[in-house]
Amino acid sequence: MDTRARGALYGLAIGDALGMPTQLLSRREITERWGGLLHGFEPAPPGHPIAAGMPAGAVTDDTEQAVLLGRLLVRGGGAVDPRELASALVSWEHAMAERGSLDLLGPSTKRAVTAVLAGTPPEEAGASGDTNGAAMRIAPVGIAVALNPAPSPDPASSPDPASSPDPASSPDPASSPDPASSPDPAFSPDPSVRSDLSTLVDQVVAASGVTHNTGIALAGAAAVAAAVSAGISGAGIAGATARGIDAARIAADRGRWVAGADVAARIEWATGLVAGRTQAQAAELIYTLVGTSLATQESVPAAFAVLAAVPGDPWHACLLAASLGGDCDTIAAMAGAIAGACHGVTAFPPEAIAVIDAQGLDLAALADDLYALRITGRDVRETW
Repeated sequence: MDTRARGALYGLAIGDALGMPTQLLSRREITERWGGLLHGFEPAPPGHPIAAGMPAGAVTDDTEQAVLLGRLLVRGGGAVDPRELASALVSWEHAMAERGSLDLLGPSTKRAVTAVLAGTPPEEAGASGDTNGAAMRIAPVGIAVALNPAPSPDPASSPDPASSPDPASSPDPASSPDPASSPDPAFSPDPSVRSDLSTLVDQVVAASGVTHNTGIALAGAAAVAAAVSAGISGAGIAGATARGIDAARIAADRGRWVAGADVAARIEWATGLVAGRTQAQAAELIYTLVGTSLATQESVPAAFAVLAAVPGDPWHACLLAASLGGDCDTIAAMAGAIAGACHGVTAFPPEAIAVIDAQGLDLAALADDLYALRITGRDVRETW
């Protein structure tokens, strides 16, 4: 059992469930109903556009698709057949529809799986997929593929002091860096398996290309996967973020080019934007400037910005992300996966773990199986 591998999956599910009732709402609506920051799991409010009737603590497509991908990886011994993935996603959507759910496949995934089932070659089906569906479900690849943590950031890369907030606006205690989350310069990860960033990106592309084969979507997915993998290898939030940025730069050149802002650059900018801010200030900056839509170049940087604002407490990071508005269940899921990988599952309240366990997802066993792929050095790849 690896506490950080379990932390990644539980963090994803906890963030997703916290953001279930707030997804697609504006920050103003969230503030009026729940205040500026959620305090725990809430049921979806009446009249919610896609989640009405869902009870407090229920997960959404973010968790269910991550579990689906994770199980395919385990069953295939590290290999995922693109047609099998497409078929599994369609079967999942049909099951959700039969249960009366409106929280179904996203636009990029829907187009791609429909194309694959109609006979389009898998390498062509995801050519227009640029939204965040790949990033939201990629955490299992980060668990299964080993990556060294990054060294501590170069001081030269720190934000310009002139842009620092007024000293009077001191950060919340939960925003202060936890010493345990900082990269340990003396850290020596298990030498039994290694994967450089380029290899990890190859494996992200393999698990994502069938639905999201664009540079923007792959950059976002690679950033999340690399951050999760680095966290499991022992990195703190800063080191995991650095690895995520580097992976996003590499992945931006994979897949089909589509117009859009550079994901790596936006992660770097967004994390600097919130440095030293209170949680309330960070939330407003992320919502108004970084953006919280399903666009990869908004939601992925938003998740990393949340972690920069609350690096020392995964539970509060998920609460903040879920309180943003927009596609905040996905933002909270990505932030939770990375925070859980960096801090371990014990950093979340036992009560929150129990809420997720009650849904029968068997995340602990899945995390252990994915981690077994990591320590045996099996490649996560796709058979095109």
